[in-house]
Amino acid sequence: MFRKLGSSGSLWKPKNPHSLEYLKYLQGVLTKNEKVTENNKKVLVEALRAIAEILIWGDQNDASVFDFFLERQMLLHFLKIMEQGNMSLNVQLLQTLNILFENIRHETSLYFLLSNNHVNSIISHKFDLHNDEIMAYYISFLKTLSFKLNAATIHFFFNETTEEFPLLIEVLKLYNWNESMVRIAVRNILLNIVRVQDDSMIIL
Repeated sequence: MFRKLGSSGSLWKPKNPHSLEYLKYLQGVLTKNEKVTENNKKVLVEALRAIAEILIWGDQNDASVFDFFLERQMLLHFLKIMEQGNMSLNVQLLQTLNILFENIRHETSLYFLLSNNHVNSIISHKFDLHNDEIMAYYISFLKTLSFKLNAATIHFFFNETTEEFPLLIEVLKLYNWNESMVRIAVRNILLNIVRVQDDSMIIL
């Protein structure tokens, strides 16, 4: 049904890139390329970018897209890529997540993305924040997430068992960062956190 990767290592581009079938193809690409190498780095960057586009399209047009994304636990692929520490892939990963969370409109889609604690794992990951590009996308990602905070979503970000709130923990580490734009973003994120009215926030 779908072609394999070409000899150039680029993705096959269908006539209709916004479809559940193409997401299935991309999931196969991630599965077959779990170990990041110089040879597959480019195709993984393209796949991450394409996945975001399909999920945004699916949010508005086809609920089965998010069903498949969840069933196949595709965020786990993101985590495996992230943990290998490739700079260009982590930049693309953060950019993909930022675009995705910025453009998701339906609450159910948002809940799907926030479930299973994977987003908290990404928030807590030790990115190389001294790399300007990584820092820019990371702080932008945290800021985008903070705008999604409300009484209905706060529990996704808060671990009641350990009484930890990764978003708050990581943001506070950046409170005195040497770049003024980062410090401004941190203060905006903190304002978005404290404005949420919820019992689980009392201990904070």
